Amino acid sequence: MSHSIHRRTFLTTAGALAVAATVPAAQAATVPRITTAFTLPGDRVYPEGIGLDPRTGNAFVGSYTTGAVYRAAPGRRTAEVFLPAGADGRHTANGLKVDRAGRLWVIDSTSGVDVYDVRDRALLTRFQVPGDEPRFANDLAIAPDGTAYLTDSTRAVVYAVTPADLARARGKVASLRVSHDLSAVRDPRSPAAYTLNGIVADPAGRYLLVVDMTGGGLYRIDLASGAVRQVALHGGDLKHGDGLELAHGTLWAAHNTVNTVSRWRLDAYAHTARLEQRVTDAALQIPTTLARRHGRLLVVRSQFDKGGPMGPGTPETPFTVAWVSGI
Repeated sequence: MSHSIHRRTFLTTAGALAVAATVPAAQAATVPRITTAFTLPGDRVYPEGIGLDPRTGNAFVGSYTTGAVYRAAPGRRTAEVFLPAGADGRHTANGLKVDRAGRLWVIDSTSGVDVYDVRDRALLTRFQVPGDEPRFANDLAIAPDGTAYLTDSTRAVVYAVTPADLARARGKVASLRVSHDLSAVRDPRSPAAYTLNGIVADPAGRYLLVVDMTGGGLYRIDLASGAVRQVALHGGDLKHGDGLELAHGTLWAAHNTVNTVSRWRLDAYAHTARLEQRVTDAALQIPTTLARRHGRLLVVRSQFDKGGPMGPGTPETPFTVAWVSGI
């Protein structure tokens, strides 16, 4: 998520769709449609992350302001509280993922990541960011081999938790290990700026993609060699980039403070990405992340600018997760 506090003038729904959708002529007739997928109970939720259980299809959503986690079954219009506010001493929940073994990973930006068994809600282990310097654990991805990778927006590094690390730490508190250092992406003129945010893993296990929300770049981390290279973007950039989704060579991105979702086509090696479509709409309500299900996107509407971490005001309630189709 972004910590920008700049006030912005948002486009109206109709105007935004008319001026901000960048699509090939053949797709011009496809206008993205935004509807509500499900609501979240509570008036101070300010949701941030979402993770889908690959076995059941359940969606898990975290509250950035309370640390609560909600669960919505497929087809249900209202989510239920899965982990209450303040559970296990956690007061914020941003990045979420569910792995193939039925473990729910919940990031607390101030400390690290908690790992739960979704069957009985038991806390299995906790991994903490080492050291005392500023940190902001942000998002995570699960690679095909079961390794979890987490971004740190302040330190501009990626942490890794392998299945072996997880097994050794079960029932204990362990330290996160830095696997990749991307601090070179920092602008030397603004060393304190938040950088790395969303992260996704190639389904074939070859690479990770990480977005720099401040600079607007996309970075490819080779999982075999550890080499980092910037992906060449054609047709646009990924400024304000937050959550990412990757499937079949297509990358989707949520751009939080500009109320935008974009779609990019990657080449076979993810060395280049070409913008195919970009939709901006105030109805996205500061989208922080997304997940793809059955050809549509579930998009988290954070409302961070309405009494949340980005500014004063009163949010629209209930808080919701949207369906976005046609992109």
